[in-house]
Amino acid sequence: MKLYPAKLSRLSLLVALALAATACQKVQPNKTPSNEALVEEANQFIEQSEQTLSQLSIDINRSEWIYSNFITEDTAALSASVGEKHTATSVKLATLAANYTNLPLTDDNLRKLNILRSSLVLPAPLDPKKNAELAAISAELNGLYGKGKYCFEDGRCLTQPELSTIMGESQDPAKLLEVWQGWREIAKPMRPLFEREVELANEGAQDLGYANLSELWRSQYDMKPDEFSTELDRLWDQVKPLYDSLHCYVRGELNEKYGDDVVSKQGAIPAHLLGNMWAQSWGNIYDQVAPQDADPGYDVTQLLAAQDYDETKMVKQAENFFSSLGFEALPDTFWQRSLFVQPKDRDVVCHASAWDLDDKDDIRIKMCIQKTAEDFTVIHHELGHNYYQRAYKNQPFIFKNSANDGFHEAIGDTIALSITPSYLKQIGLLDEVPDASKDIGLLLKQALDKVAFMPFGLMIDQWRWKVFSGEITPEQYNQAWWELREKYQGVKSPVSRDESYFDPGAKYHVPANVPYTRYFLAHILQFQFHKALCETAGDKGPVHRCSIYGNKEAGSQLNTMLEMGRSQPWPEALAVVTGSKEMDATAVLDYFAPLQTWLNEQNTQANRQCGW
Repeated sequence: MKLYPAKLSRLSLLVALALAATACQKVQPNKTPSNEALVEEANQFIEQSEQTLSQLSIDINRSEWIYSNFITEDTAALSASVGEKHTATSVKLATLAANYTNLPLTDDNLRKLNILRSSLVLPAPLDPKKNAELAAISAELNGLYGKGKYCFEDGRCLTQPELSTIMGESQDPAKLLEVWQGWREIAKPMRPLFEREVELANEGAQDLGYANLSELWRSQYDMKPDEFSTELDRLWDQVKPLYDSLHCYVRGELNEKYGDDVVSKQGAIPAHLLGNMWAQSWGNIYDQVAPQDADPGYDVTQLLAAQDYDETKMVKQAENFFSSLGFEALPDTFWQRSLFVQPKDRDVVCHASAWDLDDKDDIRIKMCIQKTAEDFTVIHHELGHNYYQRAYKNQPFIFKNSANDGFHEAIGDTIALSITPSYLKQIGLLDEVPDASKDIGLLLKQALDKVAFMPFGLMIDQWRWKVFSGEITPEQYNQAWWELREKYQGVKSPVSRDESYFDPGAKYHVPANVPYTRYFLAHILQFQFHKALCETAGDKGPVHRCSIYGNKEAGSQLNTMLEMGRSQPWPEALAVVTGSKEMDATAVLDYFAPLQTWLNEQNTQANRQCGW
């Protein structure tokens, strides 16, 4: 799935360029304006900022699109030039916004100011020299990751995607360990850079009125920062029993495969054996742990080929899903301007992504589609982003985003949950829906990706927030990283890792400064949305078998929420679909209930001692 960049990451770039139009709003020296005058000044500041941001967004989006679709030195330079300008000026504009937040403004304008103020992920200090230093460090960290390779003794030097392929396919523990250790060598030089980056960004956050960067990041969720942290712990406590059952089963199966010397019957699982470079999702080891009778009797990749599905037909079918819910057809420009097939004449970024170029109707996807079951699901997911983008097009510019950063990813995944055997039968890909005896294999495969991911999605920012606040000192970076991984995931390093290493840097989102909690939230919300929409659709069967395909009542309910964008606190948006203002992970447990029963039976029969 694509890593959807929150619109406010782009907004932080855009606000930089709007500063020239808004800086003149500062109060003249030697005068004390009235409260009424300050309110008017603040309103003008917001209005002018939004006008400028809206105008600038089209050019910025186009430059990013061109770079992603035509990777050359020139397009890279054009794209980079925008980034070079934004940091200092965006901080200044955020600082200006902070000056107005205590005024008696309308709820909408106060919300816009708070979004402007908290939209920066990596705020630079006001000192120009420190700003330049932070920009240079950020670029160097990105470069170290992007250029990272591991070279084998035979001279082969492989990139991260190539190494990840080995991690997903090999079942040789020694080879897996070599690749696991080799990739983490690229992160060692990041350690002093990251430490200095945290110092500078914390200073920038303090310039904006926050205690530190942790408080700034956690302030974007319509809750007090500490309350948000407590909310995350509550959600995880709901999911943990299901995860514990899955962990126990997988550890037991791996122990039977590899033996006690590689995987103990108790304790944490060595991180290099779970089919993924970061042990964040375990779907690649499905064949190693699947029950013998798990085959559902069909292969979607083969079904697509039998029905002559090409790339465009796959996208057309995904559009048909949304049309069946009552959404308008995609505009002609979508089909003219999207990228579906990898070009042979140029380099492009093939990572699947959804685009909104003009904040109105110029929506597109960009992916090098493979005619596979996986990409059939990904297309449905990406169009979820596009339909969300178009739904909130009539909102003011600052509200043209999802209710919180977890919602955008959750919507695409909610739609993907409806790609069930019954949906495949309805669209003519499948002749008969397999009976319930085949559900365990399908649910296990999903759980290895979705349930296994949840603690990883949570712990990344748990570590960063503690680093930003000073609770984790630089002398404890690696130790604290593995302590949190063992606490949440029950996963451990396969070898001793001292403080000469910087294992957090081996995960892209750390050197790239991309917040990660959104992915944990999305994994909770998608099941909550799915269950609620299935109830609206009147589906009486097991929720894991439900598809909302063809139900316009569910589609209308969904669209009402999407149209709100970020104009209201996320609990208000959540209530439109679910009837509740509280995130609730019990929908995850309901979805996987048959699997959890089966997992517990398997663990009991094998006399496994669960936990770590």
